[in-house]
Amino acid sequence: MLIKIPGVGDCSESQVTPEKAYLGRRRVLQGMMASAACSVIPRLSWADAERYADVPAAAAPGWFADKLRHTRWQALPEDESLTPYRDATHYNNFYEFGPGKGDPARNAAGMVIEPWAVLVDGEVERPGKYSVEELFAPSQLEERIYRLRCVEAWSMVIPWLGFPLAELIRRLEPTSAAKYVRFETLARPEQMPGMRGDFSLIDWPYVEALRMDEAMHPLTLLAVGMYGRVLPNQNGAPLRLVVPWKYGFKSIKSIVRISFVREQPATTWQRMAPQEYGFYANVNPQVSHPRWSQARERRLPGSLFNPNIRETLLFNGYADQVSHLYAGMDLSRDY
Repeated sequence: MLIKIPGVGDCSESQVTPEKAYLGRRRVLQGMMASAACSVIPRLSWADAERYADVPAAAAPGWFADKLRHTRWQALPEDESLTPYRDATHYNNFYEFGPGKGDPARNAAGMVIEPWAVLVDGEVERPGKYSVEELFAPSQLEERIYRLRCVEAWSMVIPWLGFPLAELIRRLEPTSAAKYVRFETLARPEQMPGMRGDFSLIDWPYVEALRMDEAMHPLTLLAVGMYGRVLPNQNGAPLRLVVPWKYGFKSIKSIVRISFVREQPATTWQRMAPQEYGFYANVNPQVSHPRWSQARERRLPGSLFNPNIRETLLFNGYADQVSHLYAGMDLSRDY
């Protein structure tokens, strides 16, 4: 079995954000100046630089620190609370570093992320190799607080830092022949022990893809940070995708290649288990995984006595923004 559903007691009660810390985080949002944003994106505002003072500092390249000073920060949605930083960084899937939820945090520190280049190729007017700095140079960092729903039926709420993928696509100028965008993860076995171990049955490198209109949607984010800090290696440093209305495996980590292609690419999980994982992977409570229901989810953190179970929302709660992308499609078949 390639994906294991974690037990409800995997997270301890001690990991829950203290009420005092949570309320203090809310207070620093007072007095922020409003700034305009696309109508489908929650309002963005300037925020106090100490907003995530309780999150461990991390070494970051100079360009990131410079961008951080001019970041547009987002107010926390009234009906959500952030997943504690430790849960978001110590409970995740990144199979290049091992199959366990804690393996990425234990094993990813050895991944070298500087320098980092992304190959852009395919049906595009501006192909080439770009550094992360070059990709982000013209854009302002934005914070986006998104729900993250794993196909394994657990979920989080994470504040990401990045900019809309659509901005980069417009700069790269894909041709009219480009119908899909294909992404590829770093494959470096000497630094990624999961590629050498029992989980090496995956056909590396890890590949994901989006239809062009999905990639151009303003909610689709290229992220370089989270919780006001640079991305940790285990969360996909230095560059990852975030597509909040899809299951988490679509949000590919540690991207080294972006290709604009004519035909729908074969993605990793779709290729390995097509009866279980479709190309679209939209969050849909009405379409069960063959081995478990998707109608409910376990929001982290939780405990044995308080597993924090809630109803799953269609498109992970972003239906008003994205459902038009799938008009006329049979979502039970095109899953």
